[in-house]
Amino acid sequence: MTQSLWSWPLAERALMAVINVTPDSFYDGGVRSAAPRAIEDGVKMWEAGARYLDVGGESSRPGALPVSEAEELHRVIPVIEGLREALPEAVISIDTVKPKVAREALEAGARVINDINGMREPEMRRVAAESGAGVVIMHMRGRPETMQRGDLSSADISREVITWLQARVEDCLSEGLSRAQIALDPGVGFGKTLEQNLELIARLPELSALGHQVVLGVSRKSYIGALTGAAVERRLAGTLASCVFAGVYGPQLWRVHDVEEAAQALAVLEALLGAARQVGAER
Repeated sequence: MTQSLWSWPLAERALMAVINVTPDSFYDGGVRSAAPRAIEDGVKMWEAGARYLDVGGESSRPGALPVSEAEELHRVIPVIEGLREALPEAVISIDTVKPKVAREALEAGARVINDINGMREPEMRRVAAESGAGVVIMHMRGRPETMQRGDLSSADISREVITWLQARVEDCLSEGLSRAQIALDPGVGFGKTLEQNLELIARLPELSALGHQVVLGVSRKSYIGALTGAAVERRLAGTLASCVFAGVYGPQLWRVHDVEEAAQALAVLEALLGAARQVGAER
């Protein structure tokens, strides 16, 4: 087996910056559709505190339609190459469901495959196994264009998500990946109701108990708007509240659009948790 390109550091709280190289993403679509701007912003996000830079060339917002393989490659490869040259120490991930895009992104300098399709494609698992890349397995019902339609009921959403993710982990292990290569994302906002999204965040410790790094993607999601009435550009406070609440109960990688603000929240959270541990030890 190929030597592992990336093993996830467990029990870590860190930031994963969202770099959308698309014209239609739900929050910042079009802002970074040109590679130079995407690279420049990626460097700024790194300097602001992101350890991971997640580059995507296909929107996964509800109702989004897929783009061609060629178009996605055209969007992401120059950005990954530019970020790798500018930031040799950064961990770059490719946000894609296409095995060919993943393979070429890894060749261009990415080290992680972030697959919202949950590594269901055997070819995607082979790409990861052959390259030694880290993977993020995300839970999603349906596909972006259909995921919020139909019956979204569940007797136990957390158990449903965890059981599904465990099955995908076993698929990856059977293909030759190691457990250390695998991170898990419950897919908040991907084919879930408002109540289910809240429950998944509240029960993240159950997912953490599986022993894999957890990725939490709640940045400016629609459930925040449903709770508060805030438009997407006004959901930063709700994003940070969600991340900090989850972070109190366990370590995650926070996948965020707003790195500077999230870095401040993370630094304060870590300091307060440290102080709480110290107080507890002194009693």
